[in-house]
Order: sequence, then C-alpha cells, then structure tokens
Amino acid sequence: MFDMSIRRSWTCRLVEANPPLFEFVCEFEKCVQHEALGTIDQGTISHEYYWLDRWYNIFRFHRPDGEFRNYYCNINLPPTYENGVLDYVDLDLDIVVWPDWTYKILDREEYESNAGRFGYSNDMKERVDNTLQELIILIGTRSLP
Repeated sequence: MFDMSIRRSWTCRLVEANPPLFEFVCEFEKCVQHEALGTIDQGTISHEYYWLDRWYNIFRFHRPDGEFRNYYCNINLPPTYENGVLDYVDLDLDIVVWPDWTYKILDREEYESNAGRFGYSNDMKERVDNTLQELIILIGTRSLP
C-alpha cells in the first residue's frame, strides 16, 4: 500500500479546533513556483481547513496584501491530529478554484498512476470519485470556507 514517507511538511498556527474541523493559518516563508497556480509570493497567507471525517482539505490563499487569491482543494485520506501534528495521506487529485469560481481538476494522471502503484481498492477509488463530486458541488454552490 502506501509507503508513508513524508513528502511535504510546513508549520502553521492552529486557529480553531472544533472536531472534526481544524483550522490553521500559515504564511509562505518563501516564493513558490507551482505548475498550476503560477507564482505564490512570499508572505501569501493560507487558511487551511481539515476535517477528521472527510476525504478532503481546503486551502484558501490570500496575497500578502490580503486580497483573495484562490482556493486549493486536496483529496486525501482523513487526517489525524495528535500532539500538535496534523498528518494525512494526499491522494494527489486536486482542484484549484479561482476568484470567479471557475475551477480546474489537477493531477488526474498522477492519481491514476499512484492508484495502480499503491493498489487502491475499488472501494477507495469510488470514495475518491464521490469526494471529487462532493467538492464540485461545494464549488458550484459557492460553499467553500
């Protein structure tokens, strides 16, 4: 199955803990180049929403001047939160949502590749598909946090 290696790690401040929802705020310490998002400037603020019982998380990015930049939705296994550390397995399928509410599904090929590589069950793939549809409905109804 998954090799459980850590691919990314960052530091955030816990703003609210109302299980199953945890909200964090982070600041980009350096400029980041992202294939789908372009340049994310140093000082960009990320409001991050994680639910311990959902298969996704949502990041809301604001430029350093406070202007809303975009949403970024990750499909993942439900996270855990222990000893001040939130941990989750990212399943590589993402959605970027722009200020005008247009969106693009990202990394479909990477998800498909890893589904084969790590042997995702049919139930798990169905859950991912359902989660993708749930996020698309939230976007369509403008119900993202």
